[in-house]
Amino acid sequence: MLIKTVFSGFGGQGVIMMGQLLATAGMVEGKNVTCLPSYGAEVRGGTANCTVVISTEEIASPVASEPEYAVLMNNPSLIRYQNQVQSGGTIFLNSSLIEDRPIRGDLTIYEIPLNDLVQQLPDHKGANVVMLGAFIKKSALVTLDTMIRVLKDTFGGKNPAVFKLNKSALVLGYEYLE
Repeated sequence: MLIKTVFSGFGGQGVIMMGQLLATAGMVEGKNVTCLPSYGAEVRGGTANCTVVISTEEIASPVASEPEYAVLMNNPSLIRYQNQVQSGGTIFLNSSLIEDRPIRGDLTIYEIPLNDLVQQLPDHKGANVVMLGAFIKKSALVTLDTMIRVLKDTFGGKNPAVFKLNKSALVLGYEYLE
């Protein structure tokens, strides 16, 4: 198994964090992982993306040409990545911000209305983690339990309230696609 995923959106939407959390969960599960973040010139508001490769075998290159999955948080990301996803691949769209739809018919598309979903969370934050929950549900690259453990390790010691919010967001996204 060698699975490539690209996360992309505006700087500040948490796409780098999504990639880092997925990569960490892959490592916790004993898989080989690469994580290659890329920040736009302005960072917040510019474009950002993060490529994650998870494999049961050694990984030769962190570059994910023709990824199996694309998690797209804004319209410029859809325009940029829809033609790079391999045939038969899957795109996760933030349907609250992305007005266009992929022009290809050979992809599986999951539309996640993140703005509506985060209204169910305290402070209406955590859209990226909601999307991550939906992604791990359908991709099955890592388990929900592992991702909760990673969230706890990442956020629990610093601020338990942040961990609690992120756990709620993760579960919300995971259960959305049932």
